[in-house]
Amino acid sequence: MKRLSALCLAFVALSLQAQTLKTFKVNITPDGQANMVAYLPENPSGRAVVDCPGGGYTHLATQHEGHDWATYFNKQGIAFFVLTYRMPGGDRSIPMGDAQNAIRMVRDSAAAWHINPEDVGIMGFSAGGHLASTVSTHSEYDCRPNFSILFYPVISMNERESHKGSCQNFLGKEGQKNEQLVKLFSNQNAVVRHLTPPAVIITANDDGVVPPVTNAIAYYSAMRRMGNDCALYVYPTGGHGFGFRSTWAYHDQMLNDLTTWLNLHKAPKRDAVRVACIGNSITDGHGIDMSGMRGYPSQLQRLLGENYVVKNYGRSARTMLQKGDNPYMKERAWRDALAFKPNVVVIKLGTNDSKPENWKYGKEFEQDLRTMLSELKKVSNPRILLCTPVPAYKPSWNINDSVIVNEIIPIINKVAKKERLEVIDLHTLFQNNDGKQMQADGIHPTEQGDAQMARAVADAIVASKGHR
Repeated sequence: MKRLSALCLAFVALSLQAQTLKTFKVNITPDGQANMVAYLPENPSGRAVVDCPGGGYTHLATQHEGHDWATYFNKQGIAFFVLTYRMPGGDRSIPMGDAQNAIRMVRDSAAAWHINPEDVGIMGFSAGGHLASTVSTHSEYDCRPNFSILFYPVISMNERESHKGSCQNFLGKEGQKNEQLVKLFSNQNAVVRHLTPPAVIITANDDGVVPPVTNAIAYYSAMRRMGNDCALYVYPTGGHGFGFRSTWAYHDQMLNDLTTWLNLHKAPKRDAVRVACIGNSITDGHGIDMSGMRGYPSQLQRLLGENYVVKNYGRSARTMLQKGDNPYMKERAWRDALAFKPNVVVIKLGTNDSKPENWKYGKEFEQDLRTMLSELKKVSNPRILLCTPVPAYKPSWNINDSVIVNEIIPIINKVAKKERLEVIDLHTLFQNNDGKQMQADGIHPTEQGDAQMARAVADAIVASKGHR
């Protein structure tokens, strides 16, 4: 940014006047060392992108990996923000904090800048791609972007398989000796099922600076294993650092690919009813390939339609019991569900609580359920639907259907009656007559079984449309 003079900014603004309504700079830090140059479009769509230029965590390539992109985004009605973030010098919290605060600032100013706070993405190039993927995987809900655009990104912090300078500058030379730290910020290891935002990754096969296989493709592979929404474009040539340069042979093709991806990833309607699906591996979609598209919450989304936005906050092996082996309320998914401020919450927990090692604390199940309900009511006072567990057809993982039927379900019904909540009796409604609705373990539904669950939940939601 220091190289971009006020005169240059004025010239850029003039050249963009047909698409850009307003250009200005805002400080991220009080001293202005971290700042953003904003390009607000004439015809805002509500979408915004915060851009993190690359430069090996030593400098910033703010032109071809920054300001040159403004016209492209503004033409589509997308607000564009070029972030000047501070260099880490071994202190990773510095650039992370700048990028996170940039996302917060855009969301906090959403009304003034005509932005949908649920449609704020992040874009990063090279080391900026590492920063963008770090914010996408390591941040809490309030500063985690809704989507990521990653150009030839540094993903691994292992200097033997990545860009050595970026690794050393982000973690410091001492940090490079800490295997746990290197693994933690090698962001293919930080991808979380359902919670890491959709991503599009763009790179060149002949990149000799940041090897695609151990970086861009590693991130894609992690996203795909988790069943998350991700696209990968590997162009035959281009080397490293092509950015917005029109001399690159695949420039126009890349823009077309990116535009198509953006157009196919529309934000939910601003007034959509927000539905949070809370649960264990059955909600998570264990055993269903691409459960983010095929599991019960995604099928529920299709049944309810565009007037609803359904989020999957299921986490495998989790318990309602706070003293269980994996308490749900200690998970990031639980924090995300609260931050989502849902209008409707569907709770499906209890299966893992039936294990002997967990049910020895069974006397606390009712109070732990009430604690969950209380926390939800504090943040958004949603309509809450309690689901009974589906039948456990086999005692896999020590799951006990007798405990579910005779102890857990009665507690759910008791609490629902006292709290005047709706109950969806999945234990009765769920059928496996032809054996195609359950996986071989007898615990997890198949895609067809999830369709049954989605229909039962959808029917319950639309039966009474009163959303508090």
